[in-house]
Amino acid sequence: MKYVCTVCGYVYNPELGDPDNDIAPGTAFENLPDEFTCPICGVGKDEFEPQD
Repeated sequence: MKYVCTVCGYVYNPELGDPDNDIAPGTAFENLPDEFTCPICGVGKDEFEPQD
């Protein structure tokens, strides 16, 4: 499932991960480190919601 940042609209896709921030492809959103922040606007995981 993809998750979208409610602040800026960035979409975290677990199939792609976030290679710029050392998040490997296949990493589920729930398994991201607690200190993960949106690579666009910098907010925390609590500002993300599941994307329909």
